[in-house]
Amino acid sequence: MKIYQADAFTDQPFKGNPAAVVIMESPMSDEWMQALAEENNLSETAFLKLTKEGYALRWFTPAAEVKLCGHATLASAHILWENGYVSPDQAIHFETLSGTLITRKSGAWIEMDFPSEAAEVVPAPPLLSEALNTEWVACGKNRMDYLLELPDEASVRSLQPDFRTLKDLGTRGLIVTAKAEGKAYDFVSRYFAPSFGIDEDPVTGSTHCCLSPWWAQKLGKHALTGYQASKRGGTVRTHWKGDRVLLQGQAVTIFEGELR
Repeated sequence: MKIYQADAFTDQPFKGNPAAVVIMESPMSDEWMQALAEENNLSETAFLKLTKEGYALRWFTPAAEVKLCGHATLASAHILWENGYVSPDQAIHFETLSGTLITRKSGAWIEMDFPSEAAEVVPAPPLLSEALNTEWVACGKNRMDYLLELPDEASVRSLQPDFRTLKDLGTRGLIVTAKAEGKAYDFVSRYFAPSFGIDEDPVTGSTHCCLSPWWAQKLGKHALTGYQASKRGGTVRTHWKGDRVLLQGQAVTIFEGELR
């Protein structure tokens, strides 16, 4: 059984977000997949199984299965095309817990068609004041995460959350974001998910399904470029199309191996 590791949302090794990609020859139990994800100790391990329609795809953090993951989907598509599992001129259909996700080549970039996960403006839960020593402009929430818009990019970059407190937030995690100060990006963000075993995720594709409609409406344009300002950092292009969001990123293979 082949296993690969790729860095997603970057064109440089050791940047972006690393994901393991496992090509399964036969179905494996949930317990086995969770144990391997814990063994890998990456933010996500993707498990692929060939089907008549494309590939069944599931994502596991070291602590739990998740319903939607962008960077491990990007890494999976990159590995399938680069290693000849799928012809580069063919789209890949992934069957997931969030429905069918379609990926396509777009020059040097990979484009993913994801569901929009727009956030509804809500009052911020009191726990956030305990976990964060910062002010915010607005609070939103979708089916997976809370989103906090902070006053400026510097506030996002300097934030130091109390991860123990954030574990009790009751959602998958917390997105913090602000309008970017320079011209290279439209917005910046960071993402914290300690309840799923990830204090800070390096680059998170699925949060951009929320960030894209949030900033598209605020900035008055649908095509945007976001930068996730983690230590490793990564770039995500987004295009909001109502109930769908197109995400674009790049990926680099780090190694391949064999599970025995």
